[in-house]
Amino acid sequence: MVFRFEIMTEVSINKQARLSQHLTTSSVATLGHSSELDGSRLSPHFTLGELCKTSAKTADKNIPSHVHIENLKRLCGWLEMLRKRYNERYVANRRDVSTTLDMTKGVLSSRLSKAHGEISPRAALGRDDNEGREEPIIINSGYRSPEVNKAVGGVATSNHLSGCAADIHVSGIEQLIRYATILLDISDESQEDFDELLIERSPKGSYWLHFAVRPSGNRRKVRLIQT
Repeated sequence: MVFRFEIMTEVSINKQARLSQHLTTSSVATLGHSSELDGSRLSPHFTLGELCKTSAKTADKNIPSHVHIENLKRLCGWLEMLRKRYNERYVANRRDVSTTLDMTKGVLSSRLSKAHGEISPRAALGRDDNEGREEPIIINSGYRSPEVNKAVGGVATSNHLSGCAADIHVSGIEQLIRYATILLDISDESQEDFDELLIERSPKGSYWLHFAVRPSGNRRKVRLIQT
C-alpha cells in the first residue's frame, strides 16, 4: 500500500527570504534564541522551538538555516504520523478499557448510591474524564549547530547537524519498542525509507529513540547503541 504524508508539502526555497517566510506560520522577525521559535510551527503538533531546543550555551544560539528547516519539516511529517498512530493504537485503546472498567464500577456504585438515595458524580457525567486527550511526542534533541553538536559530544557526521534527526523521549523500553514498530510500519506502508532508527541507551540506563530522515540517500539503518 502506498500513501503520501499529508504534512510533507514541497516548499520552494528562496535563499534571499527571511527565515519566517519558510515556516508554517509567521514567526518573529528577528530570531535571537530558540525560546523565540516556540510559536513557529513546522507541523500541526511540532514547533521550531521544540526541534531546536538545547541546554548548551553557544554564541550561534542554535538557529537553523532555511535548508535545515525544510529537513525538519520533512522529519515532522513522520513524527506526526507516529503521534497519530501511537494515540490510536495505545492511548485510545487504553482509554476504552479504562472507560469500560469505570462504567462497570459506575454501575455498581450507582446501584449502591440509588439504594441510599444518592447519585454518583461519575454516573452523572456519563463519560470518561480523559476523553479526547492525546499523548504528545516529546523531543529531547533535534537540530544542532556545529557548536552545539560539539558541546554535547555529538559525532561529526550526525544527522542532527542537517536538521534530519530527532532524539525522541520515551517513558520506558515498552514505549520505545512501540514507537520503533510504528515507524517501521509507516516506512513499509509508504515505501519511504528513513536513514536511522537507533535505540540508544546511556550508561545510566536511560533509553531514547534516535530517528533520522534525509532528503535522499536514506540507508534504513536500524541499530541498538550503547552510548
